Amino acid sequence: MTTWTPPALASEARPYAQLLWRVVEAQHTASTMRLTDSLEEQGALEAILEASKPALPREALGLHYLLGTPFRYRPRAGSRFRGAFEAGVWYGAEALRSALAEKSYWRLRFLTDSPGTPELKAVPHTAFRAQVRTRLAVDLTRAPLARERAAWTSRVSYERTQELATLARAAGIEVIRYESARDPQGGVCAAVLTPAVFGGGRPRTPQTWFIAAGRERVRCALDQRGGPTFEFTREQLTGAAS
Repeated sequence: MTTWTPPALASEARPYAQLLWRVVEAQHTASTMRLTDSLEEQGALEAILEASKPALPREALGLHYLLGTPFRYRPRAGSRFRGAFEAGVWYGAEALRSALAEKSYWRLRFLTDSPGTPELKAVPHTAFRAQVRTRLAVDLTRAPLARERAAWTSRVSYERTQELATLARAAGIEVIRYESARDPQGGVCAAVLTPAVFGGGRPRTPQTWFIAAGRERVRCALDQRGGPTFEFTREQLTGAAS
């Protein structure tokens, strides 16, 4: 149980402005293209699918889908700063490596939760940057919040971070800056609690990365001859040895 309260968190609020990296699967258009014979049919199918989705919150209306989509869903499965069925959170990272490490963890997690699933072949992902700007951010990497680093960076439990996020929303906090628990180099991430911090911005500098996941390691490669690659082991992502 945390000792923080909404007024205490509000007193720690500070400005935050950063271009954040995010990595998402790049199959949204390919999946509907395989089911249709023309661009007109694909457009009609996309419209039907869009109408079946939950409505976007008012603050996300007009945003590019890569920025607004996380806020329209309340999934059963929780994440570091979002409990089950709670309001959406957009996660980003200050370094591309950290964003790839976070995505790699979830690819590995899919395999470990599905023992009968074969290893995941390389799948295209889109990496992009988005500008975030707010005067109401809290930084878990700085004192006094950093004193509870062990809770914020736990690799096995999100209980304390979800509790903190609930208090942060009550305090009007818009962004939570925190240390990545998955990046072996200790990168920094940000949990965006409201789409308002994007302003009228759009995704920038898109890149295509291929991510292949096995049960012992995840490999990431830029779709460019001679481009950079990253590899993360299971131990680096989860802390569990082979």
